[in-house]
Amino acid sequence: ILHWQANAGTTINSQILIEVANCAESINGVKEGRWKNTFTFYKPILKEQANASEFPQNFLGVSLQEQPDKFYMAISRQRLVVEAESSMQTIMENLQSYRMKLAVNCEGLQYRLGDFRLRVGKVVPINSENLRGIVMEMEYLPISSWETSHLIMSEFFEIWKETLGKRLLPGHFVHVEPIFSEFGLSDQYTSQHTVVQYASILAQMAATSQSLQATRN
Repeated sequence: ILHWQANAGTTINSQILIEVANCAESINGVKEGRWKNTFTFYKPILKEQANASEFPQNFLGVSLQEQPDKFYMAISRQRLVVEAESSMQTIMENLQSYRMKLAVNCEGLQYRLGDFRLRVGKVVPINSENLRGIVMEMEYLPISSWETSHLIMSEFFEIWKETLGKRLLPGHFVHVEPIFSEFGLSDQYTSQHTVVQYASILAQMAATSQSLQATRN
């Protein structure tokens, strides 16, 4: 999973997203429809401050389109990813243990290019069109081993970069690879690996946004 890094002095806009989608089609990507993942940042509702150490201060709740019956919780500080039934969100609401700070959708179009699946989408707060970022998922479908597919994915990404580079856009896609073993994840790729990557990307987007805000202030 990659995210768009704008050049210094430029901002992310919807035209970049359109150009990226057009690029996928220009290399014979077949449009397969739309996709959407939802990410919710939670913080604990503490009845007594003395209990603060017993709860994770913040965590990221994740709902993935391909796993509609599941709900994932990424607690980055403890390097932990938990998989639960989707009803967990209702349970948390009923217990009033955590409250939502912010919820965003990653949504866009899905393409098939031979053995690769490519998803291109925008990061926007729920009930808003305020563009926070652009993400791209690349998946090599025949192999589930992260290490084995890594080289093939890298070669595909080089072709993609070369094609996208011709459009002279003000930025580029970057991939910051988390150390999956820190989260207890094996080489066989799962939805939990996807959650860890998104948690890293969204944290980076939040840090960049805060940095820009501080610069403006």
